[in-house]
Amino acid sequence: MGKGLKTLLIILGILLVIVIGAYSYLKGTYNSLVTMDESVKGAWAQVENQLQRRYDLIPNYVETVKGYAKHEKEVFVEVANARSKVAGAATVNDKIEANQQLSSALGRLLLVVERYPELKANTNFIRLQDELAGTENRIAVERRRFNEMVKAYNIKIRSFPTNILAGMFGFEKAVFYETPKEQQQAPKVKF
Repeated sequence: MGKGLKTLLIILGILLVIVIGAYSYLKGTYNSLVTMDESVKGAWAQVENQLQRRYDLIPNYVETVKGYAKHEKEVFVEVANARSKVAGAATVNDKIEANQQLSSALGRLLLVVERYPELKANTNFIRLQDELAGTENRIAVERRRFNEMVKAYNIKIRSFPTNILAGMFGFEKAVFYETPKEQQQAPKVKF
């Protein structure tokens, strides 16, 4: 075997190792991006499950409160309008915004409840309020999980050199489900 042929085989071997290494890196990085993207979508689906549960509980809750607080019509209209926006939301951003409005309207409804001690003693109302409180806790847990997934995914697609591959294949930054500013302060209850 000649010296030139031996050098050529070494160069081809090195090139083959580089190509295989690059392929493995690209494949592994792409697959991890796909996995993380699907994890974000799965976490959002869990948030949506809990938001749907709340959405389904609200009419019963509102009807129970209406029986006691007939003159609080604007609060009921606000809850109904917010619920309609949730039903019509199509994108993740629209759903987050609509559910934030619904949370805000529910907060005002809870303030109305505080004015009616006989309502707070009603067993059906207590049961509905417990279910709604449990659902709000589940939403908080799923929202936290979703935001953790979004954070990990966003870090991954913005880190070098993965950001180059993410840009090439159209992986975009995911949106956090954040609490709006007006909900970050506890409501004031007056008796």
